[in-house]
Amino acid sequence: MSNSHNAFSRRIGYRFRDASLLELALTHRSYGGDNNERLEFLGDSIVNFVIGEALFQRFPQAREGQLSRLRARLVKGQTLAELAREFEIGEQLRLGSGEMKSGGFRRDSILADAMEAVIGAIYLDAGMDAVKARILAWYGTRLESLDLLDTQKDPKTRLQEFLQARQAPLPRYDVTCVEGEAHAQTFTVECHIDMLDNLTRGVGSSRRHAEQEAAQKALALLDPRGGRP
Repeated sequence: MSNSHNAFSRRIGYRFRDASLLELALTHRSYGGDNNERLEFLGDSIVNFVIGEALFQRFPQAREGQLSRLRARLVKGQTLAELAREFEIGEQLRLGSGEMKSGGFRRDSILADAMEAVIGAIYLDAGMDAVKARILAWYGTRLESLDLLDTQKDPKTRLQEFLQARQAPLPRYDVTCVEGEAHAQTFTVECHIDMLDNLTRGVGSSRRHAEQEAAQKALALLDPRGGRP
């Protein structure tokens, strides 16, 4: 195992018996040949189960919808990418020249996929108990800070439900501007609603984030209570 991989192993708190599994987990499809996509698939299933079980045990009174929303927050790409950055996965990735030049080692989607692939690799290397222990350790502070009050639905969902409850047409989201390099883009989205005379606008690092901001602004105009029917 190389010095850089040794340092990475110390950061994640796990040393691979089969170093080739770690190397595969850190190989993006742009590199050519074998890559981490299958390990990513496996890791995605594992992290969903481990976090789901942890939430089930932590919140015995929570409803299914609350647990689902908490889990979605913890296993979404943005959170996995945050973990990857904490472990400096980007510096370890094997990328094709095109992805390297475009800053793929900083892109959330690539980092999140690699994080899932590392989880899959640990499972294959040492089994469920070992990978579960690592996931719970990595997510420790995030799990501790959760509260059932954090399970409120996202603005787009609340806006849709608000309009449906009033039999009003659903909103339309239009991307009006995309600025910046591929790895650091800023999106501007407009939200059009028949019940409002004026559109609302959101700006974010992804289309989804911009849409959520535009939806939140629309909710504030439609219902100061936050869109509850």
